[in-house]
Amino acid sequence: MTIRPADETPEQLAELASEYVLGTLSDERRRAVQQRLPDDAELRTAVDTWERRLLGLTDFAQPETPSPALWQRIERSVNALTRQPTLEPSSWWNRLALWRGLAVAGLAATLLLGTLLLTQTTVKPTYLVVLVAPQDKSPGWVISASNPREIQLIPLGVAQVPEDKALEFWTKAEGWQGPVSLGLVKPGQTLSVPVDKLPPLQPDQLFELTLENRTGSPIGKPTGPIQFIGRAVKVI
Repeated sequence: MTIRPADETPEQLAELASEYVLGTLSDERRRAVQQRLPDDAELRTAVDTWERRLLGLTDFAQPETPSPALWQRIERSVNALTRQPTLEPSSWWNRLALWRGLAVAGLAATLLLGTLLLTQTTVKPTYLVVLVAPQDKSPGWVISASNPREIQLIPLGVAQVPEDKALEFWTKAEGWQGPVSLGLVKPGQTLSVPVDKLPPLQPDQLFELTLENRTGSPIGKPTGPIQFIGRAVKVI
């Protein structure tokens, strides 16, 4: 059993659950989460919440027929699992965590596939960001980066913006003096943003959309409330 850290905040718990569901944790951290799940009700709730929250994103992926080679890999993996020693009854959750983990991996793969289909590109993204509303954590946008010098901001719906306001796109990485504007965003429209004048993208880089005046922030920094926010995770 892994004990929950005493100084873990609700925000850190939610972030851990989201990374577990997306499949971006290291093997060590993923195993630590699986060991906590049987005895940590709050973590189980957070994981279940993120699974339900991201499940709707799979609607953007069209059905694909797996290749014969993929089916062979799946068969080999299943055969390898069935050859492992039988678990004791008391270890049932470990077996359940395995299937949960497989389901989560499939969800993350489908999410990534959906993003690729939306961007109509054959290049796999290196970074992926899910921007969520800070109030209810509902996903509103996906950021895909097929190379470290350009990103695509992809809407998952149409955000409601007052007529006299606009959404402004920002990013900030560790070591920067402050956030940098990536321009104004039209609700419901995909936006390709060159970032060739910025340092290369990096894991955990912050992205957000704020509500600003129609012409954007007058001071070059966010002034309005955050509408969507998320951090970059390296997926390839």
